[in-house]
Amino acid sequence: MSELATVGIDLAKSVFQIHGVDENGRVLVRRQLRRGQLLAFFEKLPRCLIGMEACGGAHDWARKLQELGHDVRLMPPSYVKPYVKRGKTDAADAAAICEAVTRPSMRFVAVKSEACSSVLVVHRTRDLLVRQRTQICNAIRAHMTEFGVIAAKGAQNVDRLRTQLHQMPEAARLPVSLLFEQLVDTDTRIERLTREIEAAHAQSETSQRLVTIPGVGKLSATIIAATTPDVGNFDCARDYAAWLGLTPKPHSTGGKQRIGRISKMGNRYIRRLLYLGAMSQIMVRHRCGPRQDWLSDMLARKKTKVAAIALAHRMARTIFAVLRDGSRYQPLATAA
Repeated sequence: MSELATVGIDLAKSVFQIHGVDENGRVLVRRQLRRGQLLAFFEKLPRCLIGMEACGGAHDWARKLQELGHDVRLMPPSYVKPYVKRGKTDAADAAAICEAVTRPSMRFVAVKSEACSSVLVVHRTRDLLVRQRTQICNAIRAHMTEFGVIAAKGAQNVDRLRTQLHQMPEAARLPVSLLFEQLVDTDTRIERLTREIEAAHAQSETSQRLVTIPGVGKLSATIIAATTPDVGNFDCARDYAAWLGLTPKPHSTGGKQRIGRISKMGNRYIRRLLYLGAMSQIMVRHRCGPRQDWLSDMLARKKTKVAAIALAHRMARTIFAVLRDGSRYQPLATAA
């Protein structure tokens, strides 16, 4: 009797769709399982290849199934979609996952450990609070502007508006005061999460190597170490930069090639941190004056933001080399 060789799982909150085939591709299993039945089902099976989309909860299920001895591979949902035959059903999705996981050209997502997932949660929560802080600051400025109370640009100047609350009508002071209290509370939570990230950085050897790269700080180093500690899935440094969306998006037809703007695919959070790190290097260069190097030549020919994208691309390639070789960044020696 044939045994299951490949299984595709369409993940959900409560009901999971299973599609399993043997070595010859013949369908052996096509059924639904409740959440509590999934692990019990795979405990009875011999070792097989299991494919899932890299979505919410996928890494947790992958870790549990790996503990049972199965070979689990996660795939980006956008790479699985072309294998859906027709219609949008759980059964069709599971069949597409089962087929996609066996393709030799398929690219997979590394299964993250609980420690890496925890670091990602800290970063995502901090990023949410930072966006909320910006919203609170904008609300305070907007409300106080209605009564002619303004302040200079920058988050650091919002606190100065607190001393001008007396210039507002008494009925409007209470809601704005509550916003100031919420701003202080949000700042406290952001600082607490920042300390957690710094502690994770101190415990991660990979993060400490990454921070030696110019423009890569503790935030960038910890999120990269948690997201891509192993770059074995990428053939070269350009593939890694392309995964971060820092390479031009090509468009060709009829033998004519046209290179457009960067694709902005992949992890938006890491791409933004690399861009900010590149901008910080450029600002230092503007203050200290030009040098005889690649960056100064780029700034002389291109706009600042274009040069920042190019520098972020260069940083991504350097990050790939550091992760691949397990080394630290070594700047090139300059001639005397």
